[in-house]
Amino acid sequence: MGICIFPSTSTSSICSPLDLPQGLGRGYFFVEGESATLEPTIKRTAAFIDGQNLFYGAKEAFGRRFPDYDPIALTHSICTRRNEWRVAAIHFYTGIPDKQDNPFWNRFWTEKLAMMGKRGVHLFSRSLRYRNQTVRLPDGSQFTFLVGQEKGVDVRLALDIVRLARQGAYDVALIFSQDQDLTEAVDEVKTIAQQQDRWIKVASAYPFSPTSRNRRGIDGTDWIPIDRETYEACLDPRDYRSKRQDAEQP
Repeated sequence: MGICIFPSTSTSSICSPLDLPQGLGRGYFFVEGESATLEPTIKRTAAFIDGQNLFYGAKEAFGRRFPDYDPIALTHSICTRRNEWRVAAIHFYTGIPDKQDNPFWNRFWTEKLAMMGKRGVHLFSRSLRYRNQTVRLPDGSQFTFLVGQEKGVDVRLALDIVRLARQGAYDVALIFSQDQDLTEAVDEVKTIAQQQDRWIKVASAYPFSPTSRNRRGIDGTDWIPIDRETYEACLDPRDYRSKRQDAEQP
């Protein structure tokens, strides 16, 4: 028999719908023939957090000046509002400036990641690679500045989502990102669900406010907008910036 795909019926946001497009941001479960694949009562949830994507989303939505979020608190906050979701693992991914390029943010991320590791978060980091970027200003002049680029972080995040789905390590993949490059990984998870004849949901969570330019979660997933109240209830009580409060972007 062929495989049929139906939209999941579960709710898709922490806050109110906020006029998000309907039908684009839905997770799926799979049934074969007339017998639906059993939806687990307790859903093991694995969080996959793109640290830089989450920060820039919070900066745009709420004006946050540095990565002040607690990824563990955010994950548990979302899962707690869905009584059947149980946190099974938290995976965190970020690029880090080399010490010689930016000692302040290198120390910030080194200390923040060390604390997360002590609390059981699975960590993946790569050195940021810098390149010159030139922009033309309105007066016709040019301005050149260094831009840090992550290499391999998004690839590793996508690989882990797929690898752990194949291993049956989760029922819900909760992705903290709005990166549409991850849609291929989402599609692969749906294929795995078909092949293994089991229920899997994929959701994407992201900061959202009226000032957000990007109002979309990852296509093919449940969209979970994070409002200001939720975000600010999940701040990291530790400030790894030490005495310097006005550093450049992380």
